[in-house]
Amino acid sequence: MKKRPVKEAIVENMILVCAVAGSLIIFFVMFFILSRGLPVLQASGPSFFTAGGWDKTFSISWSAAPGKTNWRYGAVELIAGTVLTSAGALLLAALLGMGCAVFLTEYCPVRLRRPVEGAVRLLAGVPPVIYGVVGLTVVVPLVKSLISNDLAKQMVKICVLDGTSMLAGIIVLGVMITPTFVILATDALDAVPPGYRFASLALGVSHWRTIVKIIIPAARRGIMAAGILAAGVAVGEFIAMAMVAGGVAFLPNPAHGLVFFLEPVRTLAASIFVNNEVLGRKDMESALFACASVILFICIALSLLAQLINRADLKGGRSG
Repeated sequence: MKKRPVKEAIVENMILVCAVAGSLIIFFVMFFILSRGLPVLQASGPSFFTAGGWDKTFSISWSAAPGKTNWRYGAVELIAGTVLTSAGALLLAALLGMGCAVFLTEYCPVRLRRPVEGAVRLLAGVPPVIYGVVGLTVVVPLVKSLISNDLAKQMVKICVLDGTSMLAGIIVLGVMITPTFVILATDALDAVPPGYRFASLALGVSHWRTIVKIIIPAARRGIMAAGILAAGVAVGEFIAMAMVAGGVAFLPNPAHGLVFFLEPVRTLAASIFVNNEVLGRKDMESALFACASVILFICIALSLLAQLINRADLKGGRSG
């Protein structure tokens, strides 16, 4: 039996060591976050996910006498803010992103495709704070123009309507994650065998119907995986959300009608960023790590969902 070259064996062992080290670091980070957030999660129990009053509890804990701690918190406003903004942004990104991906793969001239793809990849690398600044100077004033003085006066006892809102957060976050969705959705559409398209067109099916009935269904696994990855990015975004979504731990009420979208929210990640000055106070620090643990669980759930979609026995193209 022929022996492997020494250099090849060394490289393989180095890759193995790097893989094991990377995995251990990831598990250590997960253990560190969960262990720090466990005291608040244990003391609060299910009320952490069902009760509110985050800002009030934080204020009481901050002004408490030295040595007095509070381990019970309710983060339903933060969880709802995260879910609502992420779901709305994902819907917006899917609508915009699918149109862009279909254009790039089916209608874009060959000479134009490379510059457009380069621009999309460039947008995917823009720092979130830039989106936040643009949102604060463009989107927030636009949303504020939708709020009449009478409406602001009617809602002042409930919340302040100043343009920083869930709607502004959805728009900014949706635009932010769209490039990620476009890149992956384009790769999924490109992965569909050309024979599918040629066979459909040869049978007399129109180009648009071929796209809707053949190409997109064949690539749906990759498109769904693109949506999951974009959702993961949305869940963890904090700077832009802290700038444009309102920065208030408030639970929007659907009973208010369309005003629901104009009410302020704060996400879990934005709350960690906004309240970072409490690091060092054991109980309040644990509350922030509890928020981080919820984000971690959501990301793990999204990752498991992506693995399920990527299973070989599911139809609909590859996910990348």
